[in-house]
Amino acid sequence: MNASVSPPNATRHCRIAIVGSGFSGLGMAIRLKQRGETDFLIFEKEAGVGGTWRVNNYPGCACDVQSHLYSFSFEPNPKWTRMFARQPEIQSYLEGCWNKYRLQEQTLLNTEIVRMRWDDAEELWHLEDAQGNQYSAQFVVSGMGALSTPSIPKLKGLENFKGTQFHSQQWNHDYDLSGKRVAVIGTGASAIQFVPQIQKQVARLDLYQRTAPWIMPKPDRRISEKERARFHHFPLFQKLWRGLIYTLLESRVLAFAFAPQVLKLAQNYSKWYIRKQIPDEALRAKVTPDYVMGCKRVLLSNDYYPALAQPNVEVITDGIQEVREHSIVTADGTEREIDAIIFGTGFMPTDPIPRGVIFGRGGVDLIDTWPEGPEAYKGTMTAGFPNLFFLMGPNTGLGHNSMVYMIESQIHYVLGALDLLAERDLCSLEVKREVQDRFNRRLLGKLDTTVWNAGGCKSWYLHPVSGRNCTIWPGFTWHFRMLTRHFDPAAYHFSRRHAVHPAQSHAIAREATA
Repeated sequence: MNASVSPPNATRHCRIAIVGSGFSGLGMAIRLKQRGETDFLIFEKEAGVGGTWRVNNYPGCACDVQSHLYSFSFEPNPKWTRMFARQPEIQSYLEGCWNKYRLQEQTLLNTEIVRMRWDDAEELWHLEDAQGNQYSAQFVVSGMGALSTPSIPKLKGLENFKGTQFHSQQWNHDYDLSGKRVAVIGTGASAIQFVPQIQKQVARLDLYQRTAPWIMPKPDRRISEKERARFHHFPLFQKLWRGLIYTLLESRVLAFAFAPQVLKLAQNYSKWYIRKQIPDEALRAKVTPDYVMGCKRVLLSNDYYPALAQPNVEVITDGIQEVREHSIVTADGTEREIDAIIFGTGFMPTDPIPRGVIFGRGGVDLIDTWPEGPEAYKGTMTAGFPNLFFLMGPNTGLGHNSMVYMIESQIHYVLGALDLLAERDLCSLEVKREVQDRFNRRLLGKLDTTVWNAGGCKSWYLHPVSGRNCTIWPGFTWHFRMLTRHFDPAAYHFSRRHAVHPAQSHAIAREATA
């Protein structure tokens, strides 16, 4: 389904390059196409669209936000079969959006962008893919997402392990777990979903837990055919249902950001939930967190604790001292033989883009402008990198509501920027450094009083070196939407078009050879 192919060594030009085809990339592309804009390309490194919902296909993979909210507001789906959709259904939804809006001709699959460089003279972005193909674009929209780079812990001797090992994002479906001795390292959101699934297959499951997560019951159920028919025939009812879910989830920020003491009630409920599902007192002690709820991501599950209570599962809280050819040795000297290691250790949201990938004005690496971790203005633009927009950028992550809502807010903001440039016949824009710095000082000040910063625990929200929270939005999502509702030109530097801008000359040349 890959679109047209350029001649070898030719530089293919488009007005807008979109990197990634998850909710961010597809949402941006659809909104552009709805406005009549067709001069864009979607670059996707995988063989199909869907982003994280394509590559994360481990057993039990599902969303922890209700289906009717975890979808585009402009593309409601009355056919959701569960309150919390599972991975195949979300992937199908995204593929359906891609097909409905006929984005195939503007999508380059199996095309991983490995380098982007801003050209000051041409005022263009030059992109290169993993095969060495060259592209140029006036604007780049990054939809790569924060949860795209797997985190693998550095364990002594791991390179000597002779068995099978993989991360949950790169699940090895060809490896039969039946009757195997499996070590699961990590107890993040992915692990609590796949552990109950594989526990039924394996001979023994050793779960290595560094920090116990807070877990609440998941109010999941099937959506009946009658309910789906009602959503289909009465779209307003589905819109109201979506609004109700949004309001309920949005209210949770009151506890996370403004009144952390409210979380004590939820903590007590979670402890009761542990007592109800785990009869063994020693195991209950192991899985009961010792930090304030909300400091780390609060997880939802109905089957995780019962799985841990099964006789073929052992929860291990001693640190890993060494990995040997066929075993793991913990700090207390215990050696446990295993056949496979599965990492449920999550991702690296504070370091989502590696060094050597994005170069801005003067050839400066993006990473060198982020010494304390990623930062941007309204999570969308970074000083020194003109015409580069981030979706799901720094400090747009949530601990209480749907990321799709944030993505749509950012898309609206980007469209506002593009409109202004077109109206004023401008070529490029770049956020002012002092504006970005002021915005982030205020943002960090707000974060300091939230449970995400003041909860007293180490989480993936915080940069591992600086300790700076460069992940979470510290407040209401509707406030973020208000901030992004109108593009604010006073925050930016602009440049005028050349008499014949390079983008125009590329287009003219393309037409001449057509």
